[in-house]
Amino acid sequence: MPAWCEPSIEPSGGLRRRRFLGAAAALGLAGSSALGQDLTPHTPPPLELNMASRAELESLPGLGPSLVGLMLAARQQAPFQDGQDLARRVKGMGPKMRARLSAAGLRINGQPLDAAPAGGLRPASSPEA
Repeated sequence: MPAWCEPSIEPSGGLRRRRFLGAAAALGLAGSSALGQDLTPHTPPPLELNMASRAELESLPGLGPSLVGLMLAARQQAPFQDGQDLARRVKGMGPKMRARLSAAGLRINGQPLDAAPAGGLRPASSPEA
């Protein structure tokens, strides 16, 4: 049997990798990209809608040139206050789109687009009998 076909007595590559990652974790390097893989979940950096450029906005999922144009035109009139303000002033900014853009890191005044207004929700008025 050729030498390259004989089983090796050294530990498998997977075991070596697990030992390496264990040692790296002990040294505080577990989430480091220096290990060749990022072990921490990826969260997109926040992007402020009232400050973002056209190119930054078009890079977000679901935003094309026409929708970005509507957003920029509305922003020129006045800065957006929150996600509800965006929905009122820009056609096509429904709850699903706002949730998608919030997940992609888009913010208004530091808040996600799908967040409740600062004053909270008002209770529905009940009809009096």
